[in-house]
Amino acid sequence: MKLHELNAPKGARKAATRKGRGAGSGNGKTAGYGHKGQKARSGVKKAGFEGGQMPLQRRLPKRGFNNVFATKYVTIKVSDLEKFEAGATVDAAALLEKGIISKTLDGVKVLGNGELSKAVNVKVAAYTASAKEKIEKAGGKAEVI
Repeated sequence: MKLHELNAPKGARKAATRKGRGAGSGNGKTAGYGHKGQKARSGVKKAGFEGGQMPLQRRLPKRGFNNVFATKYVTIKVSDLEKFEAGATVDAAALLEKGIISKTLDGVKVLGNGELSKAVNVKVAAYTASAKEKIEKAGGKAEVI
């Protein structure tokens, strides 16, 4: 098969509806907008406008607080470090490569869940106290970058 022999399957390509092209087109004259009124005008369809009624986004109460300046860490468990060989250097790039994390956000934080039996050198943004203790107890290093 060659590029010039490729065809779209039947029904995959549908012609665009040409509005305002005569009565015979089925979409002539008012072009599907009906007669007069606000919805027939251009540029007045406000998203969320409810005809003067208080819009839903203003009726619902505001709750909580969202700190946009907070540092967002991707968390991993100490037991996730078992997937590396003894003596390996574990950083964000190595974790991405192994598929343990899918994105780095503002950094990686190691939590103290699980056990570690190998000595690995870990270089990430943050640790919990128990995670640092477990890594060092197994003979590894826990460096903050």
